[in-house]
Amino acid sequence: MADLTRFGISIDESLLGQFDEMINQKGYVNRSEAIRDLIRGALVEEEWADDNQQTVATVTLVFDHHTRDLSDKLTEHQHSHHEEIISTLHVHLDHHHCLEVVVIKGPASRVKRIADELIGTKGVKHGKLVATTTGRNLR
Repeated sequence: MADLTRFGISIDESLLGQFDEMINQKGYVNRSEAIRDLIRGALVEEEWADDNQQTVATVTLVFDHHTRDLSDKLTEHQHSHHEEIISTLHVHLDHHHCLEVVVIKGPASRVKRIADELIGTKGVKHGKLVATTTGRNLR
């Protein structure tokens, strides 16, 4: 890292103890790296607050592939957004259930809308949007 700046903060001893316990459980090497990740997380949230900001996300879907026309509907959704959907992973969980991970890139508002369409497709048992960043604006 170039041009590091050191700074101090005042924090309640009990809160610091909880923070140290959390970063230890997550395997951080030190507080600095954990704080950098917290800052990056807040910056990514800010990116997503701007509907026009270029973002990337994954949408995870779990569904029963025997549900009538569901696979076709999901594929149709994906084809209709082929410019934003950049990759899909399909996994057979058991005889009935599949997991699909769809990677979507585009303006935040559009990515959210596409995710909602996929998750809201009748027959999807569970869906989740995981919003992240293209990394362009993070240091």
